[in-house]
Amino acid sequence: MLKPLRWPRVWLALWWLAILVTVTVCLIPPPPLALPENSDKVEHFLAYFLLASAAVQIYRPRAPLAWAAVGLVGLGSGIEVAQGALTRDRMADPMDALANSLGVLAGMSLAFTPLRDLLVRLRG
Repeated sequence: MLKPLRWPRVWLALWWLAILVTVTVCLIPPPPLALPENSDKVEHFLAYFLLASAAVQIYRPRAPLAWAAVGLVGLGSGIEVAQGALTRDRMADPMDALANSLGVLAGMSLAFTPLRDLLVRLRG
């Protein structure tokens, strides 16, 4: 399931920690920042790109990686639903869910490049 990394469980734990941080940041009240309209879509894309590209580094190709992709897309959509249902300061935005999904797609595309085994090569 996991690639032959030097510390596979550490990398996996860090990935799950990043997911937990993402969920937390998305559900707490947003900081009062004056950003251009819809600039948060870039943030959504980048966050899910990083989560997906990390999954490419940790999980072997095929089923485990496909499940990680499906899980991340589900997470991104689920967070949007939760923002609309559970928070007062945030609202559900289908365009955020789309940006999340496109980030997952872009991150998973690294599986088809030589960058897919960057952590394995760093193993030494």
